[in-house]
Amino acid sequence: MVKIGDEKQEDNPFIHRQTLANNVRFTTPELSELERDLSSAADKALAIEQEIFGDFVHQVNSIAQEIGHIAGALAALDVATAMATLAVTHNYTRPDIDHSLAFDIQGGRHSVVETALQKQSESFIPNDCDLGEKQRLWLLTGPNMAGKSTFLRQNALIVILAQIGAFVPASSAHIGVVDRLFSRVGAADDLARGQSTFMVEMVETATILNQATDRSLIILDEIGRGTATFDGLSIAWACVEQLHEVNQSRALFATHYHELTTLQDRLSSLACYSLQVKEWEGNIVFTHHVAKGTADKSYGIHVAKLAGLPNNVIQRAQNVLTNLTSGEPAKNLKNLNADLPLFTAQTHQPIPLEPSAVEQSLKEINPDTLTPREALEALYALKDALK
Repeated sequence: MVKIGDEKQEDNPFIHRQTLANNVRFTTPELSELERDLSSAADKALAIEQEIFGDFVHQVNSIAQEIGHIAGALAALDVATAMATLAVTHNYTRPDIDHSLAFDIQGGRHSVVETALQKQSESFIPNDCDLGEKQRLWLLTGPNMAGKSTFLRQNALIVILAQIGAFVPASSAHIGVVDRLFSRVGAADDLARGQSTFMVEMVETATILNQATDRSLIILDEIGRGTATFDGLSIAWACVEQLHEVNQSRALFATHYHELTTLQDRLSSLACYSLQVKEWEGNIVFTHHVAKGTADKSYGIHVAKLAGLPNNVIQRAQNVLTNLTSGEPAKNLKNLNADLPLFTAQTHQPIPLEPSAVEQSLKEINPDTLTPREALEALYALKDALK
């Protein structure tokens, strides 16, 4: 016999869970099962993901060699396509590479600088470079900002591009295979190792002189500039002789020591070239053109003026330079302080000038009160006053 209360309990699907002050919570067997499934779903999903990924890795490993071949082919195709696009877009040419010691680049350009100039709607000035047997060592002179470092770098970059199988930024290029490319360009120190700028320069130069062969290409920029003038000149002089007589490498040697150009008389394979500049109304114009010959001066003061040094500093520097370059240098150095007192240039005050008739007329004009006709008449009157 079944009790009535038991019948109600069997028909009730809700299971009491919790009694609170204001409410009572119930659940059902279905909700309990759903809760259990949801709590285990994340673990099941992770297990399934790991199983699928494991199968994928196994399949990839089984064909790894084929995938490597395909990736290599795509990479080679990508590089070749990029080089071809670059060559067509920027008018590069195919270089001639052989086992000779030739180095003849016609119309060479610096690929990076050229691209930067094109963005500014400007054109790059191409230059030739022939490091043949009779002039395998170039002594390059010219003022700062004229383009010596750019010329050195562009020829090194052309060699690198040529020997990796790329077209080069030039009209034509005939290059004998280069075994190593040595570069000593720029100035930097190594404070962590306690090496000054000059020490770093000498260490790198020593490496070049000790390892370069007749098949090497060397670019050197202002060797010896980090020490006293006569010490630097002596080191640069000895390095040029070493490169010419011992290493016999194809080399570009940029320098501000014009005294080195006298070596051309006794070194048969040394040739002097310079970056051309033009003087116009007291200023200089950089043509960025390399021509045979030597620079007559460094134009350092002109460059300082372009950089914005105060006029009194420029005048003082010009006076000091004139004093140093006239007569006996040793005597001039000794008497420099007496002949050119410190701050002499600064003590001269400009003589005030009386305002001109045009300036006086401009001061008397009030543009806010002029009619268009009166303004036009005033403009004609000022123009006549200038005549």
